[in-house]
Amino acid sequence: MQKQVTIYDTTLRDGTQGEGINLSLADKIRIAERLDLFGVHYIEGGWPGSNPKDIEFFQHAKSVKLKTAKFAAFGSTRKAGIKVEEDLQVRLLLESETPVVTIYGKTWLLHVTEVLRTTPEENLAMIADTVRFLKSHGREVIYDAEHAFDGFKHSPEYATQCLQAAAQAGADYVVLCDTNGGTLPSQISEIVRFLIPLVPSKLGIHTHDDSGCGVANALAAVQEGALQVQGTINGFGERVGNCNLITVIPNLQLKMGYSLLSAENLRKLRELSLYVDEIANQRHHIRAPFVGTAAFAHKGGTHVNAINKTSISYEHITPELVGNTQRILIGELSGRTNVMLKARELKIDLDEKAPETKVILDQVKVLENKGYEFEAADASFELLIRKALQNKKAFFELVEYHVSFRRKSDHPFDACEATVKIQINGETIYTVSEGDGPVNALDAALRAALVKFYPKIAEIRLTDYKVRILNSNAGTAAKTRVLIESSNGTQTWNTVGVSDNIIDASWLALTDSIEFYLIQDLKY
Repeated sequence: MQKQVTIYDTTLRDGTQGEGINLSLADKIRIAERLDLFGVHYIEGGWPGSNPKDIEFFQHAKSVKLKTAKFAAFGSTRKAGIKVEEDLQVRLLLESETPVVTIYGKTWLLHVTEVLRTTPEENLAMIADTVRFLKSHGREVIYDAEHAFDGFKHSPEYATQCLQAAAQAGADYVVLCDTNGGTLPSQISEIVRFLIPLVPSKLGIHTHDDSGCGVANALAAVQEGALQVQGTINGFGERVGNCNLITVIPNLQLKMGYSLLSAENLRKLRELSLYVDEIANQRHHIRAPFVGTAAFAHKGGTHVNAINKTSISYEHITPELVGNTQRILIGELSGRTNVMLKARELKIDLDEKAPETKVILDQVKVLENKGYEFEAADASFELLIRKALQNKKAFFELVEYHVSFRRKSDHPFDACEATVKIQINGETIYTVSEGDGPVNALDAALRAALVKFYPKIAEIRLTDYKVRILNSNAGTAAKTRVLIESSNGTQTWNTVGVSDNIIDASWLALTDSIEFYLIQDLKY
């Protein structure tokens, strides 16, 4: 029988306390619905006493039909010196009508005396009174023991009394919080091991990543007997963030044998991570464990040669278990196996021992030495392969191009103009176009010259344009690498160009983009 651990997601509350994380009411509802489909057990929606958005969220939450999760409203213990029945924020927690209420209270004497400015005895009463009151109204109560580990280090006896007060009042879970994120895994293990027999309630763990140990600390606590892990999707949260559930979940299920969710749902892990980043308008971390684009990417020749024989030689799990895929990168450290596997990924049949494979590999190393980078430019790499295999059609031949930039003191705008002269099937075409900048003008002129012969290029849109100076110590003579992302609305591809002239580098990337698309059109 598999061991059980519950997952408590606080992305919608604790996660939004992170710098740059802002979620609208609609965002919070959409994320909550996706978390429920994924299979988390608890979704903390917010603090109904803290702001109008959270109050409105819980009003909307009443009509959201969750399949697996339970909504939790978050708040604090009653204030010092007043009856729990008279505490407004405690009443608001009940009015949210969630099946679960999570409250936090103080565990560290420093906070009791210096922040709350009350007595140790009153703090114990605040904890017990609030838990008992919420339980009397039929709620499942989760008690978050704020600063549990710092409090324990300062005064083990008093910290233990705080946890026992919550448990004896009926808390369903007493959650140990490493609120400052400064505790190490060995300390977490030691303290949880000490507390397990002393606290008559299920223990949970809530960690922060200030020391880079958020995930490791959560796993250490579970090993010692904690039965709930609290955290956020992608580690969103205050300061450097909370325990990252996207990393914790597969470690618990695949490495430690805990039962969290179905294998089918676990395969949606990367999808969930990307979805929440997209909603929160965050750039996805390519090196994120398990779900990052680079998590199962292989570049070194010996590594690629080995995984071609058996993938477990350089992969700790099968990528598909978490919704990811293996990727083969091409670069100066590559070997023939890299080229062969990458060609296979691009649906090109290429034998590892063929002389063309060696030609392609040598060409890659020469070009990378000049500043090219094919890891993020699969389309340019495919063109390189096709050229080596002599199955790359010449769609046009460049005769010349010219780009000009004019600024006049009596005009409030700049003028950029490009001319392009090319030959197609012996016919010379000459076009002139203006643009918002020199690259935009050059792109427009090239399209104008080609569209009569290849109408499909009208579908192409340049969606991203990146420039990197490669050897900046060379000053104005430095080489420039241009990466271009293009799309036709359904497909996206990337190309690269390198030159000591930014316009020429842009031209090389632009022409690769168009040639790649025309080849795809011929293939299908």
